[in-house]
Amino acid sequence: MAQAIFTEEHEELRRSIRAFVEKELRPHADEWEEAGEFPNWVFERMGELGYLGLHHPVDYGGSGGDYLTMLVREEEMAACGSGGVSMAVSVQAEYVTPPIAKFGTHEQKERWLRPALEGRRIGALGITEPDAGSDVAGIRTRAARDGDEYVVNGAKTFITNGCRADFLLLVAKTDPEARHAGISLFLVDTDTPGFEVARRLDKVGMWSSDTAELRFTDMRVPAQNLLGEEGKGFHQIMWELQGERLAAAAGACAGAQNLIETTMEYTKGREAFGQRIADFQATKHKFAEMQTMVDAARALVYETAVKVNEGDYPVREITEAKLLATRMHFQVADVCLQLHGGYGYMMEFPVQRAWRDSRLARIGAGADEVMLDYIAKHMGL
Repeated sequence: MAQAIFTEEHEELRRSIRAFVEKELRPHADEWEEAGEFPNWVFERMGELGYLGLHHPVDYGGSGGDYLTMLVREEEMAACGSGGVSMAVSVQAEYVTPPIAKFGTHEQKERWLRPALEGRRIGALGITEPDAGSDVAGIRTRAARDGDEYVVNGAKTFITNGCRADFLLLVAKTDPEARHAGISLFLVDTDTPGFEVARRLDKVGMWSSDTAELRFTDMRVPAQNLLGEEGKGFHQIMWELQGERLAAAAGACAGAQNLIETTMEYTKGREAFGQRIADFQATKHKFAEMQTMVDAARALVYETAVKVNEGDYPVREITEAKLLATRMHFQVADVCLQLHGGYGYMMEFPVQRAWRDSRLARIGAGADEVMLDYIAKHMGL
């Protein structure tokens, strides 16, 4: 029933992305995980195929599609075999570029949006700091106005694409005395003097994506790089986070579905106590429960995405979808690892990678606890 939201154009796009993922990405998943990174040609190739700007304006290199095209890409990218690759692509297509498209000037769109959508320049999003994550209003990175420039000092951490990025969408304090009203957004080229990749972070999962700690020391950013209005950055980044969360929810549903299907095949080919693992009633019930959870989460994601596509801004539903889908994904991954038995804990089986990778989504883009606070607030509590 949920599939009715997609048109034949969406399904044609799905077939195209699926073929690309199966032919050009999935065969390299193990290699890229082992190397701890994937090559930049992935961005270039996806830009060439139009997959980075599916719902972005044609005038700046996008495809001009509707918002539901985001769902299609996130679902198909979940099958690439590497959570790090799909996350890095999401950062480019759903985290960094939408604020530029919505709040940027013509000159900013030509300088940063177009090359990003074409895969020629890689972007990163600089929100989280060593002492501030979901509490965006508590960030300490300071951008002080000095004539036609802002002087930036501070640090960011857990920045996906941070080691390889050509530019950074930076969240900084322009008024240190204010909280929400003292935040502004800046577009910063990473070759700017004073910009430093302090270190590459070693993570539990998402091995193929680079995650950095960044440092800014007397970094001078031209005033023309201010994105939108000074002091409006909190509202702008809160708007961005809604798209980030819905993309994460869509990917979580697809990732869980893939895990169910691959684990079903494994249990059909593995025997214990004289019969296939798939034939035990306990196993069948586990699969039935997992499929029910996926279907329920996906229905909420689809319903919410349709509202966004129609111009609505359903914060509560987006928050619920992100919370439900990412929790469900990790739960499914844990059960699927269990169904693999001892082999599930071996590095040679991909289920362990999916289990590790799935855990991040319950922290990134707003931790579970923050999502629960938002939902309670919208309930009037």
